[in-house]
Amino acid sequence: MLFITFEGPEGAGKTTVLKMIKEQLKQDGFTVVITREPGGSDISEQIRQVILNKENTLMDPWTEVLLYIAARRQHLVEKVIPNKDSNKIIISDRFSDSTLAYQGYARSLDIDKINTIQKLIFENYQPDLTILFDIKPEIGLKRILLRKNETLNRLDKETIEFHQKVYDGYQKIAINNPNRIHIVNANLSEKKVFNSVYELIMNLIEEKKV
Repeated sequence: MLFITFEGPEGAGKTTVLKMIKEQLKQDGFTVVITREPGGSDISEQIRQVILNKENTLMDPWTEVLLYIAARRQHLVEKVIPNKDSNKIIISDRFSDSTLAYQGYARSLDIDKINTIQKLIFENYQPDLTILFDIKPEIGLKRILLRKNETLNRLDKETIEFHQKVYDGYQKIAINNPNRIHIVNANLSEKKVFNSVYELIMNLIEEKKV
């Protein structure tokens, strides 16, 4: 199994590129499982609705962290762990780095505490590769607002200062994990971003001899 995660601020284009990557890898003959966080399983999707409900403005930051971790644990045991001995490529739209960026750095919670909890609950499961879609928050949020029929969730409606902290947090996480996290320029065209992501994944496949 290869476990790959896509990370980045709102409006970075992760989901669009993820669909393109899935189709290309399937054409290449690989078995691909696409999932997302929070979500990816029935229970996790129910927790997602609570987390992102725009009416839940009074949610305590640590409650938010623990809900994300609960959803991620369920996602892990249903989607990732059962495939650990397979030849599948599992790609998740977000994983544990999102909690560090959004709840740790943006909400100014204790990073060490979050890391300790996540390591305990996730049994040290880490992606083989994390691709960080790099885009300035003001550009990403503008993309969201321009999308037709886009429903804003609770995090989309946070202040630009919050999203800047998320962006800065991701940069720090990338610096601290240079072997796992690779940054792609999400300001480029979908095709160019796809090509960069595809190259990173193919390099990993070659390295791991999948």
